[in-house]
Formats: sequence, C-alpha cells, structure tokens
Amino acid sequence: MTLVSRPVLRVRKSGALVVAALIALVGSTPFAGARWQLAPLLLIPMAVLIWAWRAGTDVHPDGLRVRALIGSTFVPWSRVVELAPDPRNRISALLNDGRALRLTGVTTGNLPAVLAAGGQEVGTPPEAE
Repeated sequence: MTLVSRPVLRVRKSGALVVAALIALVGSTPFAGARWQLAPLLLIPMAVLIWAWRAGTDVHPDGLRVRALIGSTFVPWSRVVELAPDPRNRISALLNDGRALRLTGVTTGNLPAVLAAGGQEVGTPPEAE
C-alpha cells in the first residue's frame, strides 16, 4: 500500500469557471423542470462544474499529478526533462520518453511557484548558436 502525500501546491483554473458553471446550472434548472425530456440538459453544466472544480495540477516534492475530469496522471520529477511554454503561455512538461504532458492550470505566471513548491531549480536555457 502506497502512502499518498499531500500536495505542496495545487494549481487550478480560474474560479470564474466554477461560478459560470453554477450560474449555467441554476439557469438550466427551470428548463429541465418544465419537461422531463429536457432533464439531461442539467448534465452539461454539471460536467463543466465538476471539471472546473477538479482539473488542475498538484505539485508534490516527488512529482506532478495532473488531474482531469476523469482520472489523473502522476509524473515523477525524474521523468521531467523540462517545462516549456506554448504560444498561449500554457506550460507542458516534456518527458524523458519524448512525450509532452500539458499541465492544467499552470501558466508562465505561476511557473516559478510550481518549481519552488516541487523543490526544482530554475535552469538557464542554452545559448542559441
């Protein structure tokens, strides 16, 4: 049995997504109550609410756990070669097997906090030749 440590830092998407999903859920309730055929309409804002509440990246001293609507992926720091931004300032972890894993909620703005929470040093990129 493995002991799961509590994350040092939890990075989530904006809280505005949770509020918007709650408003959509409340707004769709009268439609779903009018006819039973419209009841599945409630599933859409409910799924968005659960995703916005759950999705994100948890930083542990020994690795990263990327959470989605269903499931999660744990990557030890030893498998992370580098953390690289994309043109939209979102961060992906480049792994030692050549794959890239998008870190949900992590941006260039909160990347230093993620590295500090994981006990990782910030390296300087190699000079272009």
